[in-house]
Amino acid sequence: MRAVSLPRFLALTALAAVAACAAHAQAVDEDAAARVTALADAYVAAYFEAFPHHATLLGVADAPHDRLPDISAAARERWHRREEQFLAELEAIEPAALPPDHPAAVTHAFLTEILRNELAYRVCRMWLWNVSPTWTGWQSEMAVLADSQPLATAAAADAAYRRFAELPRYLEQEIANLRAGLAAGYSAPRGNVEAVLRQMDALLAAPVDESPFAAMAADAPGNLAERMRALETNAIRPAIARYRDFLRDEYLPAARAAVGVDAHPEGDDCYRAAVRYHATLDLSGEEIHRIGLEQMAAIHEEIRAIAARGFGGDEPTEVLARLRDEPRYWFASREQMLETARAAVARAAAASREWFGRVPRAAVVVEPFPAFSEASAPGGLYNAPAEDGSRPGIYYINLREAERTSRAGLEATAFHETYPGHHLQVGLALEHAGLHAVTRYFYSSGFAEGWGLYAERLADEMGLYSSDVDRLGLLSNEALRAARLVVDSGLHALGWTREQAIDYMLANTAESEASVAAEVDRYIAVPGQATAYMLGNLEIRRLREAAEERLGDAFDVRAFHDAVLEDGAVPLSMLRRKMERWIAAQAEARR
Repeated sequence: MRAVSLPRFLALTALAAVAACAAHAQAVDEDAAARVTALADAYVAAYFEAFPHHATLLGVADAPHDRLPDISAAARERWHRREEQFLAELEAIEPAALPPDHPAAVTHAFLTEILRNELAYRVCRMWLWNVSPTWTGWQSEMAVLADSQPLATAAAADAAYRRFAELPRYLEQEIANLRAGLAAGYSAPRGNVEAVLRQMDALLAAPVDESPFAAMAADAPGNLAERMRALETNAIRPAIARYRDFLRDEYLPAARAAVGVDAHPEGDDCYRAAVRYHATLDLSGEEIHRIGLEQMAAIHEEIRAIAARGFGGDEPTEVLARLRDEPRYWFASREQMLETARAAVARAAAASREWFGRVPRAAVVVEPFPAFSEASAPGGLYNAPAEDGSRPGIYYINLREAERTSRAGLEATAFHETYPGHHLQVGLALEHAGLHAVTRYFYSSGFAEGWGLYAERLADEMGLYSSDVDRLGLLSNEALRAARLVVDSGLHALGWTREQAIDYMLANTAESEASVAAEVDRYIAVPGQATAYMLGNLEIRRLREAAEERLGDAFDVRAFHDAVLEDGAVPLSMLRRKMERWIAAQAEARR
């Protein structure tokens, strides 16, 4: 999913503890704080200059919305040098110059960690083999970009036209990068290339008005709709056809048969760096695999407990298979699936104020994925609201094969993507003026996706699930995230095949075969990302258990949630240090 972070307010008791210790408070080096803020300001400006489409996706109101990024080798090298310069200047500032909870200290630690992980992740050289059927592919990213494009004025409509008129140039640069990758020994796996070819054929076969780039202009000011139809016909579709032909005729015959990234040069180093980049934890493939198997065993025990009271005491694998395969558990239609998700989101939004001190002002809407991307899109994807309130948050739901999709899991996914999950987390970050822009706009997947999975179980505490079938869906979703640890590490570090991965997931979740195949292709395309969910969730749950044990009856779940979310989606090591300080301050205030 691609998209960000949250609020700064402390419980009154924590403030009292801070006040009690004020005499011993660390002095702030104002010069160091100013340097950190200036560096972070410069980084955000440079990033959005280099990647203006990300500014649009994040809803940054005053960013350029009229360009696509330059993804040429020369532009990439320029950006790499800028990153190295930013990191060197940050590392020259001594962290001890700032108290650990000072806003500049949070900014310094966050940006330093993000840049270190970015530089280490270069070993994967993802830009040389990004033929991806999931959201990291250009076709998915550009479709979401079109849906996010500001179009309220004639000037905005002109900017949108200029931006998407650059798509043929962008695709030529994609082709050049992929050719360079083949020459250096990097390629996407053959199965992913074939999936993208099917997406290209679907884009080219659809009526022009159904193209994401023409459809966005349907209600735009002026004659943008007419101009975009002409651009689609005369420039965009010919460029997509050239890209499709390149993949089919030149790239596919050279694509690798192996699915794991360990088939690439420095593939083992890549996998560890990818886990660090996405989950912000330093773990080996073997360690991740073991954690996944342990979590799966624990989840199976919970499934047995529910099965004993409503499913005849069947074994977990049998219960999950019944939820997936028996028509009585399926949705009747796409419309029913969509409305069920919308009702769950409304219910969660109403209940959230009892569990959080603040909730975002921005609304969230539930919309289906574009038809062309259904076959390989995930079950759900969240896109952040615009910072200025001009666009709500959007939860994209996949209605693929709704009439053969189990009801189990839909509510849990809706809570993950909206309330109390990503929309609450991301919306608060964007609205929190006390956070630097770098922590409002950027994020750590380990925290963000860990919070989303934590939110699914929190929703049960909040009384949001409709039935035991939906609670089994929660456990199936958790089993899916445990399976991701097993399968992702299996594929990229332990030599698993795609078929092994699919078989394991079918045996341990209630996901349909089509969903599982799309999931596995996603893990193949983006090594390490799938580990972020369960690893981050386990860290947040450990911190809550530590707080409950230390504080006893004085534990306040609203204050805990507010503290977890207050600095944005920070790396997990930052969250751990911060919450250990928070727990200690809470305990001291109650002595």
